[in-house]
Amino acid sequence: MSKLDVYITRTASILPNKPVKNDAIEDVLGMVGGKPSRTRRIILRQNGITERYYVLDPKTREPNYTNAQLTADAVRGLFSDETELNEIECLVSGTTLADQIAPNHGLMVHGELKIPPCEVVATSGICLSGISALKYAYMSIKCGDHSKAVSTGSETSSVMLRSEKYNSNSCYSNEDIEKNSELCFEKDFLRWLLSDGAGAFLLEPQVNGHQTQTVVKIDWLKMYSFANELETCMYAGAFKNQDGKLTGWTSYSHDELGNNAILTIQQDVRLLNENIINISVHTLDKVRKETGLVAGDIDYFLPHLSSMYFFDPFKKALDDSGFNIPVEKWFTNLKTKGNTGSASIYIMLDELLKSNKCKTGERILCFIPESGRFSSAYMLLTVV
Repeated sequence: MSKLDVYITRTASILPNKPVKNDAIEDVLGMVGGKPSRTRRIILRQNGITERYYVLDPKTREPNYTNAQLTADAVRGLFSDETELNEIECLVSGTTLADQIAPNHGLMVHGELKIPPCEVVATSGICLSGISALKYAYMSIKCGDHSKAVSTGSETSSVMLRSEKYNSNSCYSNEDIEKNSELCFEKDFLRWLLSDGAGAFLLEPQVNGHQTQTVVKIDWLKMYSFANELETCMYAGAFKNQDGKLTGWTSYSHDELGNNAILTIQQDVRLLNENIINISVHTLDKVRKETGLVAGDIDYFLPHLSSMYFFDPFKKALDDSGFNIPVEKWFTNLKTKGNTGSASIYIMLDELLKSNKCKTGERILCFIPESGRFSSAYMLLTVV
C-alpha cells in the first residue's frame, strides 16, 4: 500500500473567558491557607508569563467549561457548518487530566459534538498527549484508513489548581526562597505556570482548492521516551517515594487522598532542572541522524517552553550542539497564553498560520518536551 501525504488543512484554538493578569491570579485560584503566596512574584518573574486563561468563572471560582466542552468548541472552530463537522471520520483527543477517570476523554468530546459514529481515540500523558493524538491522526490518514481526521490537545488545569486542592504548607519562607530560587519551583510553581485552552487540527490527504488559511504538510513526526533511564518527574494521582518510585492513588484511602494532596499535579523540580535540557537535545541528535535535519533549513521554530526560565539555557544547548536557530526565527506565545500543556503546540501553530506571515516552501520545526517521565517530540512541517 502506498503511503499518502498528510496535510494540516485547518487549525482552531479556544482560550476560555478573559485573560487573567498576574495580580489577579489568586482572586481566581484562591489563596492557599487563606494567605497570599510567598513565592508568586519570584515564580512569575522567572517564567515570564503575563497573562493566562482559566475555565474558572472569576466571580464564582467555579468552572464554566468542562475539558470535553472546551475541546468540542475547538473542534467546531474548524468548520463553517454542521455538514462539514459531521464528515469527521477519526477523532483523536489528548489531555493531561480528563474530566473523569473513565470513559476516556475522546469519547466525552464525541458525546459533546454529537456527530455521527466515527473512530474515537484518546491519548494519555502530559504535554505529549496532544502531539500523540496528532501522530495517531497523521498515521490514520497516511495509511489511507481515513480521509478526514481531527486531533486535539486540551487542558483545564485550573480546576486542580484551586486553593481547596492544597494544604496550607505549600510555601517556604521568604528567607529560604531568596537563598535558593529552585525552591520556588518545588511547591508552588505550577499554580503560577499552567493555563487552560484547547486546540484542534483537521488532517487530510490533499489540499482543498478553497482553503481559507495557510496549509502545511507534515514531513515527519518523531517522539522518544527516556523512561528507561529516568524516574518520574511530573505526576498526578500518586505519591513519589524516596526511592523515586510512585505509589498510585488506588493505594490510598479517601481521607489520605485529600490530606496528602495526592490528586494534585506535582513536580520534582531538581530532576526537571537536571535533565529536561539534556533530554531535549539528546532527542534532537537522534532526529538529526534519522532525518538529515539542518538548522539552516528552518524558517520558524516553535518550542513548547514550560517557562521562559528555560529559554536561554535551551538556546545555548542547541548552539553548543551545532544546531543554531537565530532567535528571530523562534515563535512562542507563552507570555500571553500561559503554559497550556498538550494544547500549546495547537495554539502556537494556529496563531502562526493565521498570521499570514508564512510563505510557500518555508519550513516549521515544532518541539514538544514532557517532563512526566522525560519524553520529547519534534515535528517538521512545510508550508504549501
